[in-house]
Amino acid sequence: MADAALEQIPTEHVEAIDILLRVDSAGATHELIDWCRDGRIRYSVGFDLTEPIREAIVAVEQGSWTPALRADDEPREGAEVAEITELVDLSGWPENSRLIVRRERPHPGAQLSFTDHDGHRFQVFLTDQQGADIADLERRHRQRARVEDQIRCDKDTGLSNLPFRDFDMNAVWLELVLIAHDLIAWTKALLLTGELASCEPKRLRYRLLHVAARLAFHGRRGKLRLQANWPWAADLAHAFARLKAMPAPR
Repeated sequence: MADAALEQIPTEHVEAIDILLRVDSAGATHELIDWCRDGRIRYSVGFDLTEPIREAIVAVEQGSWTPALRADDEPREGAEVAEITELVDLSGWPENSRLIVRRERPHPGAQLSFTDHDGHRFQVFLTDQQGADIADLERRHRQRARVEDQIRCDKDTGLSNLPFRDFDMNAVWLELVLIAHDLIAWTKALLLTGELASCEPKRLRYRLLHVAARLAFHGRRGKLRLQANWPWAADLAHAFARLKAMPAPR
């Protein structure tokens, strides 16, 4: 998966940019971390809450906790971060690896597990990023959650159900879902503005893709006439205009 992601970067930019690989706890494997080191790629991967990790968290002094940050740089209420690198044996991991933990009060009604300590939930990640601002590093790691948002969006474009019993047919179905994903992503990035540029597929489908229209022909040329009283008809017309004005691909 990481190889496939890197292949999307234009060759002329690969050597000039810094790359950070962010993964959940499934990425905390020596094979992946060694692969990152060989490719000069920074990593930020989730780490299991093993017993030594839990003991290290409990041993963190109260004054060592720092407020976590929201996306807008403001403190994240009820959440704090601390570094536990010196409290855990990381000799089996690459040099300069660090362990950072976040603790957070769960939202009202959430269930705690019996291993949660002092009413907090904990998340730990392993990284080789340097810098003293661990709150910024933790926020950067947490921003990978947008991947989960994209998976949820894909469920609205067909991923929620693989309709066939045959594996190969479902593989084709999945490719169609991914094509739809790319088309929607590029449409929002290049053709839409404002709220529509951040709409998820379900809302975008209702507002734009369901606009009533009539295809009229005159002089052997077709013209799409949009339903003028639809609230987002003008936005769709502007999107078509932007598409028409874009330069042809080289």
